[in-house]
Amino acid sequence: MTLASAPSSGETWPSWVLPVAVVLVSGLLLTGPALRRRYPVAWWLLLGFPAAAFRVVRTWRPLMAGCRLAVSRRPALTVGSGLVGNGAPPPQPRVPRRGFIRPTAGGFWLLVRLLPGQVPEDFVKAAPALAENWQVHAVRVTSWKPGVVRIAASVADPLATPRIPKQRGPGYLLRVSVGTLETGAAWVVDLRRVPHWLIVGATRSGKSTLINALVAGLAPQPVALVGIDCKGGMELSLYEPRLSALATNREQAVKLLAALVDLTLDRMTVCRTARVRNIWGLPEKERPVPVVVIVDEIAELFLVASRNEKDEAQAAGTALIRLAQLGAALGVFLVVAGQRVGSDLGPGVTALRAQLGGRVCHRVADPGTAEMALGDLNPDALKAAQAITPEQAGTAVLASGDGWERARSLLITETEAEAIATEYAHLAPVLPELLEETR
Repeated sequence: MTLASAPSSGETWPSWVLPVAVVLVSGLLLTGPALRRRYPVAWWLLLGFPAAAFRVVRTWRPLMAGCRLAVSRRPALTVGSGLVGNGAPPPQPRVPRRGFIRPTAGGFWLLVRLLPGQVPEDFVKAAPALAENWQVHAVRVTSWKPGVVRIAASVADPLATPRIPKQRGPGYLLRVSVGTLETGAAWVVDLRRVPHWLIVGATRSGKSTLINALVAGLAPQPVALVGIDCKGGMELSLYEPRLSALATNREQAVKLLAALVDLTLDRMTVCRTARVRNIWGLPEKERPVPVVVIVDEIAELFLVASRNEKDEAQAAGTALIRLAQLGAALGVFLVVAGQRVGSDLGPGVTALRAQLGGRVCHRVADPGTAEMALGDLNPDALKAAQAITPEQAGTAVLASGDGWERARSLLITETEAEAIATEYAHLAPVLPELLEETR
């Protein structure tokens, strides 16, 4: 008797997998619009990304040829789209080799190896064509390593409606999410990694909104916040209950900055006695509280109209430069903001700028301010900042030694700012040596 053999898994696979797949795909297509509205990230990963990846794979070879990024395998020939010779089929061009297409929360990215003779700028020029063919909002090309570029695509403009997860609790010390990057990721300001920042922007450009978001994120943390607002405290007075000290005119600012310099020198002595290189090497119970100094409208510190004001401005500039040079290791961090920052304010501004490694440039009223903020870091970042329109309030270009990004800060209203300052007023450290200088 011959026993009937059991059907193999390969024979039964189409009978149940195909109907299930059809049902799943049909369900996703039917629920797609609602899914996209309520859960955009899930929609993108389930439906949007597979379709976008398919377009990239399907158009890669003709797109490389059309953008003149393909090279003929025959040295005597130049490859272009639709090249045919002597009735023969067109030669298959050699195209740059791409890596795996990896999804992000709002787009995708891939690595591409350059062909001999190519440079990253060739792909930067082709970025608009890539975005058009792949049906995405924007494509950004950056150098990954020698011979390799990173192509990142954003499906929609995440800066139109910035979303960041609400921070629960104090979070990481001196690390704050203040908005959204163009990639869709959270815009995080980490003062431990980049200790000093310069923020510039014209009126209603979003500069004050960014400062509000930064202070609101630092308020729940065990840090001292010190404000210098020489416009009578009109901006930073919202947070006065949470501030350990606030200077509202230049005379007070000069005294407060001098006291901060003395504070850093005292901490230097403590570190030297303990034989450590910074306060983070001290035992936690002996570690002094970090101090974040926020200077709003830097021009008010440097503009002079008399000899006496000149001496004050010089003293303020010297103190700021010393804090920037010494502060990072001793737990003193600077956030310097202004509508206009230029070399015409004096040589102290240029020397201070060199110490502020993090830069944020909103829409500015004069090109000199954008040049001062970004010109020494990245020319592409400078061009992007100069392209910000008045309608893009809150949008900025941030740059550091790691590169540059477009971003938009989270809106913190005045009512919310006052509520946050009141809620966390009890966390404001008492620093007697600073309070005495602002009375």
